[in-house]
Amino acid sequence: MFGAKKSGVAAYSQVGLETGVHAADPHKLTVMLFDGALQALRNGREHMKAGDIAAKGKSITHASTIITSGLRASLDLEKGGEIAGNLDALYDYMVRRLTHAHVHNDLAAMDEVERLLGELREAWNAIGTSAAAVPVPAPAVVAPHVADPLAPRSVSFVSA
Repeated sequence: MFGAKKSGVAAYSQVGLETGVHAADPHKLTVMLFDGALQALRNGREHMKAGDIAAKGKSITHASTIITSGLRASLDLEKGGEIAGNLDALYDYMVRRLTHAHVHNDLAAMDEVERLLGELREAWNAIGTSAAAVPVPAPAVVAPHVADPLAPRSVSFVSA
């Protein structure tokens, strides 16, 4: 009885996530990746504290996958220059720290990665906010070369 309700809630959540992904711009998708990795880390920490090794491993692996296959894979190292290179190295470092945290039950390593991801998320959000605040000029109106046949015309009536 309770299993059906739980799977229904999970299905509803999945539909909401998929709808959000389909409707999101690239900036929002990156924020969603940060949010997903941070949530996986929080879950992993709780599982680590509870001694649930399997769930801890699943959560840490999920966070590592988001970092590697989402955030790191989206970097354009050619066009991104030094910043992309630095982020690539930072993401690699985070995954290595998560591996260490998993093997050694190291909460401090988990906290370090969560702090780093949180700072990157805040910076990414600030970029999106400042980009959205920049006014986009309205397109210039070009006078048509030919009169619009559907435009209203002035008509004068002469009485006889």
